[in-house]
Amino acid sequence: MDPHISSPRLTAGGPGRPASGVAAHGSAAHRPSAAWRLLVVENDAGDAEKLVQGLTRHGHTVERAATGQAALRGYRHADLVLLDLELPDLDGLEVCREVRSASDIPLIAVTARGSEVDRVLGLQAGADDYLVKPYGFHELMARIDAVMRRMRIQPEAQQVVLQGPLRIDSFAREVRVHGRQVDVTPKEFDLLHLLASHPGTVIPRHRIMRQVWGDSWSRRTIDTHVSSLRKKLGAADWITTIRGVGLQFSCR
Repeated sequence: MDPHISSPRLTAGGPGRPASGVAAHGSAAHRPSAAWRLLVVENDAGDAEKLVQGLTRHGHTVERAATGQAALRGYRHADLVLLDLELPDLDGLEVCREVRSASDIPLIAVTARGSEVDRVLGLQAGADDYLVKPYGFHELMARIDAVMRRMRIQPEAQQVVLQGPLRIDSFAREVRVHGRQVDVTPKEFDLLHLLASHPGTVIPRHRIMRQVWGDSWSRRTIDTHVSSLRKKLGAADWITTIRGVGLQFSCR
């Protein structure tokens, strides 16, 4: 397990008091409609422990990440992320952008940054909701339920990326151009899906290598896959290389 991610084994009704402004009452009227796997990204160990205890009492499975890097490694195993924006290694907004560029996982920013500008920046970075400390625990639970309800009603068609004659089906992991199926490798599919999901946006190389290859990558690896994709798609201008920055998928 990542040394910066902990998964406390807590029992309902166990010891511990909630953080200031957080009341972990367990009345049936305030219990969530379902149990979720939650990732709490919080730098302060004391605040994190109290929050984890409150969430666990309400039936959720909770893990905690103490750093932004740990959050980026662990969010894929969660149903929802509670993200503090004050982290020791990365700015929380950057963590939010990184997560959102690769996943539609629900994410709630939980932070002491309470100005209107901060709220706008958090939502623009990809947060589904924004909660300012100190807050009421019942409000947090209500916001979690509301975000999860919105996610459950999203149509599956959103998993299909359409860009002109290009169709990318993430369920079937299938690529078609003008109706013709294109045979791609798993990594080629992941790279193409990432770029095509953000048309017109320059995706930095470091983000591509983290999301597609993890820690095993090289500049030549990315360039080789881009070259192969251009040939298979039948045109080089689908993917543009922005020298010194990253890659951009061209809108059509």
